[in-house]
Amino acid sequence: MPAELKDLEMKEYLKLMNSRERRFINRNPMQYKKLLEKIEKAIKAGKSKPIRTHARDAVILPSWIGMTFAVHNGKEFKEFVINSNMLGHRLGEFSYSTKRVQHSAPGIKATKGSKFLANK
Repeated sequence: MPAELKDLEMKEYLKLMNSRERRFINRNPMQYKKLLEKIEKAIKAGKSKPIRTHARDAVILPSWIGMTFAVHNGKEFKEFVINSNMLGHRLGEFSYSTKRVQHSAPGIKATKGSKFLANK
């Protein structure tokens, strides 16, 4: 299936997408244009280095399958490889900007009731 998707023309692929993603690709904002230029250069050069970008809202296209991206999450670049299941999603969905908060014991000047929290 990924080979079939890579061979699709852009107009045919857009028919398979949701309207929000279709609208984003048709409007083609400046940051997205720069990312597409970077990808074209990487494909022509045959580079295996990850493509670094801040464009978290970029919609993943079929021509990107197998490429490695490093997407900025606000602190660092998270790397991942594009596969066929990611098509139509945004790059930011795979580079989480928040992590799970794990609180420890109650702090200084905590209430008396908070000392009865379960211990680790």
